[in-house]
Amino acid sequence: MARTAPLTPRNHDRDNAGMTYVYPVVSRRAGGVSVGVNLNPNNACNWACVYCQVPNLSRGTAPAIDLAQLETELRAMLADILHGDFMQTRVPEEARRLNDIALSGNGEPTSASEFPHVIELIGRVMADLDLVGPAGDLARKPVKLVLITNGSLADRPRVQDGLRKMAALNGEVWFKFDSATAAGMRTINQTRIAPERHFARLAATARLCPTWLQTCVFARDGAAPDDAEQAAYLDAVKRIKQEAIPVQGVLLYGLARPSMQPQAGRLSALPAAWLEAFAEKIRAAGLPVKVSP
Repeated sequence: MARTAPLTPRNHDRDNAGMTYVYPVVSRRAGGVSVGVNLNPNNACNWACVYCQVPNLSRGTAPAIDLAQLETELRAMLADILHGDFMQTRVPEEARRLNDIALSGNGEPTSASEFPHVIELIGRVMADLDLVGPAGDLARKPVKLVLITNGSLADRPRVQDGLRKMAALNGEVWFKFDSATAAGMRTINQTRIAPERHFARLAATARLCPTWLQTCVFARDGAAPDDAEQAAYLDAVKRIKQEAIPVQGVLLYGLARPSMQPQAGRLSALPAAWLEAFAEKIRAAGLPVKVSP
């Protein structure tokens, strides 16, 4: 396996392991090592979020996935982490814990037609390595399977099949929810999906697999999200509670790495105090919040 520089929370290079589908990162939100699974090595996504760190991003879907190659890469990476010197040579001491396997990468992972088969494959590998649930080393926190998604395809049967399989594997969904307004979604995510439809997909996802909202907040042209944007978001949180949608909470985060999109120069990080103040408003509306400035 290729050896490169030590990993940091700012280094999410998909090529750092010399593999097509699998890459390791130190995740600031997960608080340990995350093994990424990139189902979009073609850098194609059906959204084009202005803060996206993927270079040469294009509109499109995932290519055909070589499941045999993916399994070989995943087994090799996990073997190096669990039984090799990966932790000692690549990871800061405070982060030397395998936290999760995360389907993320360079586009929308659920756009892969093989998505439910990928979940089955990961489940098989996790079972073989005794990573499912609390079995095995009881001193080790169970490894999660995380899907980081924009949720745009969550109403498709094959995606819902994959979500059900994830739920049986200590799975968790991080569902992109940056704005609750049509204008905000067009500006931030560059999609024309109606907020009501996005909310319905969120509800469906949360009822199939434990789900967190993942919300990126930042300044645009020096201005934080305005009062109307904040109010619409908080109204959505209140509706989640009113309709008893089983959302676990909100992962609220800022800009830790530079955008690779044309709008990058217009974006800047908000002060940590702003994120904390908005987090308190979300908590008051009814959901727990984890903040990553």
